[in-house]
Amino acid sequence: MSRIQDIAAALAGYDPQALDVDGVWTFLRELVAPAVVQETQDVALFDALGRVLASDVISPFDVPPHDNSAMDGFAFDGARLDGVSGDLTLRVIGTALAGAAWRGTVAAGEALRIMTGAVMPAGLDTVVPQEFCHVADGTVRFPASALRRGDNRRFAGEDLQAGTAALHAGTRVTPAALGLLASLGLPRVTVRRRLRVAYFSTGDEILSLGDTPREGAVYDSNRYTVFGLLTRLGCEVIDLGMVRDDPTALEATLQRAAREADAIVTSGGVSVGEADHTRAVMQRLGDMAFWRIAMRPGRPMAVGLIGGNPSHSAVLFGLPGNPVAVMVTFLAFVRPALLQMMGCNIADAAPPPLLRARSAGAIRKKPGRTEYQRGFVQQVPGALPEVRIAGNQGSGVLSSMVAANGLVVLHHGQHSVAAGDEVDVMMFDGCI
Repeated sequence: MSRIQDIAAALAGYDPQALDVDGVWTFLRELVAPAVVQETQDVALFDALGRVLASDVISPFDVPPHDNSAMDGFAFDGARLDGVSGDLTLRVIGTALAGAAWRGTVAAGEALRIMTGAVMPAGLDTVVPQEFCHVADGTVRFPASALRRGDNRRFAGEDLQAGTAALHAGTRVTPAALGLLASLGLPRVTVRRRLRVAYFSTGDEILSLGDTPREGAVYDSNRYTVFGLLTRLGCEVIDLGMVRDDPTALEATLQRAAREADAIVTSGGVSVGEADHTRAVMQRLGDMAFWRIAMRPGRPMAVGLIGGNPSHSAVLFGLPGNPVAVMVTFLAFVRPALLQMMGCNIADAAPPPLLRARSAGAIRKKPGRTEYQRGFVQQVPGALPEVRIAGNQGSGVLSSMVAANGLVVLHHGQHSVAAGDEVDVMMFDGCI
């Protein structure tokens, strides 16, 4: 059997004409598992954003490297708090600044003015915040009840210990991770090479920008949407433009894409229309599955493998032609699959997390399919966020996608939603 057939045979209840969303996720995880990028690159830190770590990053030292103060105040031996019910007064003998260790000895009954991040001198274990203090005539006075011994002291190695993993292989480098890498003094890091993704639009009814408008034709928005989605994901994007409904041109474009890319994304031509040659060409060139997914929008979808050469097959995602359906299927299915191919760990390659919100209005829904409705989520003080349906929900209406900040996810077995009911929302932040 082919690989597609093997995966399908192992999937309980697999029906390509009525596949549920969970079944698509399971299938795609198996399909792309052998296609994870293995080549690595050594890159400067400024070039690492969005890349996937190829190996664990080991901390070369403790972080922080020494005990230090968590705030501006006065450091002292916390044993002085024992038995004191009122104010404690200590003599101030100097100031410890961040970035330079204070040299000296602090005796009993003495304190040291200290700045945030400054090294805690030996024998001192507690810092009283300066806002609790009254300073006069070389002394500091504060209520002993305001703190306990050990307060406001950061321990060496509290964040990371030398020799332990600061970041694990498969982690996608975020701005926070960049800062962590820099804090370890690492100017370079080893990452997997960027995933190469080729994409193109199909159809005689679409116009390229600059073409003269004609009756029945529309300008190709999908090419620009998919470009944005892939670029934001951190892929190396190969733009193959727009391809007419011509089998010869489609075949040549798919073969080129399979040679040059790890994955291919197309829009249009995966239904059963007479002019949809893409489906037939895909079947001839590769090991393909064609689905009717129990979802809205985005019911038709194709996935499979197309060989670029004897040792390499590109994973192909054939998306519907309607602009909103392209974005929904990309977010729900293609994005997690590409992240897995990039080498991301399971958590980073999962579909976007769902936010729980309260629906501002009623939403009609029949069980038996998953629906993704464009919505706008806003915060409500002291309560769950509220989500409102954003404009016309037609699968070709891009304006409501722009107005939305998330997709209301109405699950397979879910019925209609009443105003005030809780729903799940897939937020766009960082994706669209």
